[in-house]
Amino acid sequence: MQHSIPVETLGPQGQAMAFAIASCVHCGFCLPACPTYQVLGQEMDSPRGRILLMKSALEGSLTVEETLPYIDRCLGCQGCVTACPSGVRYGDLVTLYRAHAEGQRKRPFMAQVRRALVRETIPYPNRFRVAAVAGKIGKTVEGLVPADLRGMLALLPEKMPEARPLPAFYPAEGPRRARVALLAGCVQQALAPDFNWATLRVLAKNGVEVVIPAGQECCGALGMHQGEAEEARRHARANLRVFPRDIDAIITNAAGCGSGLHEYPLLFVGLPEAEAAAELAHKAVDIAVFLDQLGIVVLPPLPQPLKVAYHDACHLAHAQKVTDPPRKLLRSIPNLTLLEIPEGELCCGSAGTYNIEQPEIASELGRRKAANILKTDADAVAAGNIGCLVQIRTHLQAAGHPLPIYHTIELLDAAYRHATPFPGPA
Repeated sequence: MQHSIPVETLGPQGQAMAFAIASCVHCGFCLPACPTYQVLGQEMDSPRGRILLMKSALEGSLTVEETLPYIDRCLGCQGCVTACPSGVRYGDLVTLYRAHAEGQRKRPFMAQVRRALVRETIPYPNRFRVAAVAGKIGKTVEGLVPADLRGMLALLPEKMPEARPLPAFYPAEGPRRARVALLAGCVQQALAPDFNWATLRVLAKNGVEVVIPAGQECCGALGMHQGEAEEARRHARANLRVFPRDIDAIITNAAGCGSGLHEYPLLFVGLPEAEAAAELAHKAVDIAVFLDQLGIVVLPPLPQPLKVAYHDACHLAHAQKVTDPPRKLLRSIPNLTLLEIPEGELCCGSAGTYNIEQPEIASELGRRKAANILKTDADAVAAGNIGCLVQIRTHLQAAGHPLPIYHTIELLDAAYRHATPFPGPA
């Protein structure tokens, strides 16, 4: 029996879903690139299998509920997009399908509690900091923290760093070469405030003045990837209001946030904000790309030799297609040796809140990533995303090898200041 996707009933984003599904030729190139297929070995836990499931549900031959266990296990890493010879926009499809399915599903009570806790804390740095401290205290009291929430606490550092509020403006050193706005991010303001401060110092050193808009909010990626599209739009609308237009770029230093900003056109398709969303997405650029294109001031050497294993954050390498700029910047630091990680294209298991929602699979991927990093004999690890660095730190510590963890920009900052690099969110 022939079926077709009822595009007209799916709203303005239905055409994008139908196009992504129709683009898949089921060739199987996505299978080795898919982390869940590598771990579970099941066809329905591959991109090709999930596309078939989503197609069947949209056509009515399967219920949405029947597809959700497999869709929930997708990390959204988009490794399949890089591997796909047909250009299937799988990332768009799974984001839109999750939003379509969210209103039709029933979640267990504790899952609702966990999601509410994530939704009401992670996008708000001050709330997150308070919740993290309370959670760490609560963990010491037997039975106080439900088992479903303990996995979240395991990812937190032993001690939360002190809050370091950002200024509204950070001037350039010397002649001004560019003027940008900084997306400050959410959880990294609480877990790793030095990321943003290192970003400001490196940009200033390179003649870039930075504005940090007051009133900016979460980029919306958390809501988008959890199927909470209206929540994502609420945050995105705030950013559309407060980010200035008289700038050269909007700088992001977290892969997930940068990818989230680039998804604004998809989030607002068919809505009045579509043009403004497209303009903001066009100006959003990762810090490594911006500095690479700008051309950086010559870096002095690090005080001591350092072997660094660079981890490709999925939402940088796969979603934004950014792989060379961070490597070029790191290789430009005298006394730093850049090392490649085996299976470097495979997700570490962080994937936004995946290591909270799917802890078993996330842990397996985290252990695999840590083992591959240790094969490099690196002194330290660098990456461009807070979630990855927290996940990698956790599993390196569990393996008994707590290597220092850095954001790429921290290593540039250390070289400019001729300082011995300090550990990142460890």
